[in-house]
Amino acid sequence: MAAILAIESTCDETAAAVVVDGERVLSNVIATQFDLHAKYRGVVPEIASRAHLENILPVIRESLAKANYSLEQLDAIAVAHRPGLIGSLLIGVTAAKTLAWWLDKPLIAVDHVQAHLFSVALEGNARVDFPAVGLVASGGHTALYHLRSFLDLELEGSTLDDAVGEAYDKVASILNLGYPGGPIIDKLALNGDPAAIRFPRTFLDRDSLDFSFSGLKTSVLYHVRGPLGRDEPKLTDQQTADIAASFQAACVDVLREKLRRAAARFNARSILIGGGVSANRGLRAAMKDFPIPVLFPRPEFCTDNAAMIAGLAYLLLESGKTSGLDLDAVTYSQIK
Repeated sequence: MAAILAIESTCDETAAAVVVDGERVLSNVIATQFDLHAKYRGVVPEIASRAHLENILPVIRESLAKANYSLEQLDAIAVAHRPGLIGSLLIGVTAAKTLAWWLDKPLIAVDHVQAHLFSVALEGNARVDFPAVGLVASGGHTALYHLRSFLDLELEGSTLDDAVGEAYDKVASILNLGYPGGPIIDKLALNGDPAAIRFPRTFLDRDSLDFSFSGLKTSVLYHVRGPLGRDEPKLTDQQTADIAASFQAACVDVLREKLRRAAARFNARSILIGGGVSANRGLRAAMKDFPIPVLFPRPEFCTDNAAMIAGLAYLLLESGKTSGLDLDAVTYSQIK
């Protein structure tokens, strides 16, 4: 049995978790920063890093307490060291390196994006048949992967402009709905007509696995404010719901089509979808009739969390893939 303490601080969530044998989650503590960034309608890196500095030790202590573990009982320390905001990453990486040095425990470096794909397996939620196609969809990432295993994967497609979650945030800003936009638009879409407005679907070339959501976002802007950009849209509640539903339908159609293309190309036996957008009800509903199994994380593991970091770290530890105390924080993913 191996108990791993993991730290996640890649963006605006300070998180720590204790996970046993890669799947059994004993604690999963997250300190959010929504209130700090809401008025800016997006994450401010300097504010995020300062909040991480304040939250990191209390979050680690709470995670250990909830798991009923002491530091000495841990078998390894894991940390998401890439990709992300450099100031945010440095807080988590420094904390993890300090603990690993002080406790003389193995240090495991984890790619945050890769961990989102592993999140489908936490708490025995699903058994994955490989080869698989993985989609990570969030405010910072929209990327498709070909997985031979959780540790053997290649990037096959990514966004050329906005990430899908970023597009949700920007459309929510256009509609004056608040931040973060994803959950708000998803909720509004339940009462809207997805066929009310035919927003564009950008599929790119016939065989392309890349994404583009900038044109869709601009189309929503023109629909709401016109090409000359009226200051304040005057919309009824039903009009707003219809725009939300129609925008979401366009996003989901693109994601589903790219997954279909990738699954056919790589003879996939399953589809893995992780990241904050994996909680989206419209996306989950659209994938129910997909011809191969589509696996989503449990809701608590969709957004950034440390349990997914610890889960993937267990596989890395078993494979002997540990890091030295010279580990660096890296702003970009190294999965190619």
